[in-house]
Amino acid sequence: MYELLVVSAFGFMGLLHTRKRTEDESDISRKVGDRIGKLWDIAHQGMRENRFLRAEKALLTILKIDEKNAAAYNRLGILYAKQKEYRDAIDCFEIASSIEATPSSLHNLGLIYYETENYEKAGIAFEQALRLEENLAARHVAYAKVNEKLGNEKLMFASLHRAVELEPNEETYSLLHRAFLERGMDEKAEKVAEKLKTLIVPSGKPRRILRPRRVVI
Repeated sequence: MYELLVVSAFGFMGLLHTRKRTEDESDISRKVGDRIGKLWDIAHQGMRENRFLRAEKALLTILKIDEKNAAAYNRLGILYAKQKEYRDAIDCFEIASSIEATPSSLHNLGLIYYETENYEKAGIAFEQALRLEENLAARHVAYAKVNEKLGNEKLMFASLHRAVELEPNEETYSLLHRAFLERGMDEKAEKVAEKLKTLIVPSGKPRRILRPRRVVI
C-alpha cells in the first residue's frame, strides 16, 4: 500500500512538472511572438518614414530570433533595393525564396536581376513566379520585357498576348501595339490599334495593369 502511494505521488509530481513546463514554454512563445510583433511595427514604421537604419536593425533582430523568417528577408531585400544596394537585395531575395518561394519574392528577385542587367537570371526568376501565380498580367509583362532584352521575340509576344487576355485594357493593348510597331509589323499593329479604339473596359475591371507587390527602385 505504501509503495502504491509513493508511485502515485511521483506520478502526480511528474504531471505537475509537465504541466508547468508546458505553461513555461507557452509563456516563452507568447513573449517571443510579442517581441517579433513589436519589431515588425518598428520595421514598417521605419520603411514608411524612410528611416532605413532603424528598419534594418529591427529586421536583423527578427532574423536573429527567427533565422528562417522569409518575410523578414523579403522586406530586408526591399529595403536594400530602395537604397540601391542591389547585391545585398539579391542575397536577401534569394534566401527568402529558398526558405519559402512565393510569387512576390521571386518577382522581386527578377526585378532586381533585371535592374542589374542580369537578364538570364531575371528570366528564370520571373518563370518561377509565373509557375506559382500565372493570372496577373504584370508578371507576363515583366517576363516579356526580359525576353525582349534576351532577343526572344516569340516568348515576348506570347507573354504580351497573355497579358492582354488576362487584363484587356488600354495599357496591355498599348504595350502590344508598341511592340508590333517597333518591329515594323504595321499590319498587326493596326489591328491592335483598331481594337484599342473600340475597347470598352467593363465596369469594375481595372483600366490599368494590376501591379503585384514589388520592389520600388
